Amino acid sequence: EVQLVESGGGLVQAGGSVRLSCAISGLSFDEYGIVWFRQAPWKEREGVSCIDSNDGSTVYKDSVKGRFTMFSDNAKNTVSLQMNSLKPEDTAVYYCAVPASCLTPPEEVVHWGKGTLVTVSS
Repeated sequence: EVQLVESGGGLVQAGGSVRLSCAISGLSFDEYGIVWFRQAPWKEREGVSCIDSNDGSTVYKDSVKGRFTMFSDNAKNTVSLQMNSLKPEDTAVYYCAVPASCLTPPEEVVHWGKGTLVTVSS
């Protein structure tokens, strides 16, 4: 059984930082991409960052480049998202997921966590 559990969300002021973590069990990081998605109130779910399963490279949504960093600890089956210089528009529920690749659209992703809420106040 594949399980993903996010943690680390909370309330933070604009300009602050939060580190999210996702514990993954039931599959190997070597075989899948790992993605952070987010969904803001009244908006569609969107990709934030993704680690490619082939070469280990990481891609980011343009609006978070230079502010967010995604990294993994394969030995512990854990991935994290370090979020710095947070803005109110970063407010969303953040989800980790395991897609077939970094190009998999969210509607085709099979395995999701339950999400963790990050609220950025101005």
